[in-house]
Amino acid sequence: MKQPPQPDVSAHRRTEACRHVEVVAGVIRDTRGRILLARRTEGRDLAGLWEFPGGKHEPGESAEAALIRELHEELGIDIDVGAPLIAVPQAYPDKRLRLDVREVKAWRGAVRGREGQALAWVPPAQLARYAMPPADRPVVAALQQPDRYLVTPSPGEDDAAWLSALERALASGVRRVQLRAPGCEAARWKRLVEAAIAVCRDADAQVLVNDDVELAQRHQIGVHLRAAQLPGLTARPLPDALPVAASCHDAQELRLAQALGCDFAVVGTVHPTPSHPGGPTLGWDGFAALRESVSIPIYAIGGLGPDDLAEARSHGAQGIAAIRGLWPGV
Repeated sequence: MKQPPQPDVSAHRRTEACRHVEVVAGVIRDTRGRILLARRTEGRDLAGLWEFPGGKHEPGESAEAALIRELHEELGIDIDVGAPLIAVPQAYPDKRLRLDVREVKAWRGAVRGREGQALAWVPPAQLARYAMPPADRPVVAALQQPDRYLVTPSPGEDDAAWLSALERALASGVRRVQLRAPGCEAARWKRLVEAAIAVCRDADAQVLVNDDVELAQRHQIGVHLRAAQLPGLTARPLPDALPVAASCHDAQELRLAQALGCDFAVVGTVHPTPSHPGGPTLGWDGFAALRESVSIPIYAIGGLGPDDLAEARSHGAQGIAAIRGLWPGV
């Protein structure tokens, strides 16, 4: 992965003078596991779009208190606030918003739209069918998609050991894998890819291959694009049924990835890594500034591991991507 330049935060700068809005929303489930969405009413920004119920903080109000108050006012229910899910920074033309989403641990009362808003109980697998504001779309991904994205290292000299390590990573809960092996001889790599696909499918894990669109098409798996590939593409390189991802380092590359229909992106480097000692890093503030510019799911990469998941989610990340942090024995 190339070393990133300093983050392009042009969208961030354009909105520096805009108002900052803190919003909290809840993931409310019924006894069937369906999730509640509310439709924005006429006369509001983004009217007609569906969102997770909630609202703005009052001055001096905590996120938890704001969510309790808003859901009582909007829906007529009393709630117990659960764990944080994700906090999404998003730049709009007239404001910079941070959407702090919490699980609702329990709720009491009869749900009704007290402000005239339409409501819908939606099975989790169908959430993406509902048109939503940009800040709410990463929330759907956080509910549906893996929070860890393993990037495989080179196999060294022992193919069996490499495949065994992949199996152990999958056994630890990894469910999204990028097959990448810089320097591996082509014929050997194709054999390893075939074996790795079988291992991933046995674990019900999504698998993508780095760079090679033709290889992805042949095996009906996803492809992970290098940032340098993005400007040369005019359309999504694989059918919608196959995942497409991209490595990005600035806002322009992220916008290209989104325009091409990429399903998710990887952004970094967040922290220093042994492979890039002394190289430029984004830090979490730089990552969040880039997160504002698009609505596709984004993994943070660079010196991260499972212990960083909560921090990543608090800055709008889908989760973390890693080699060393997710590969057993590295």
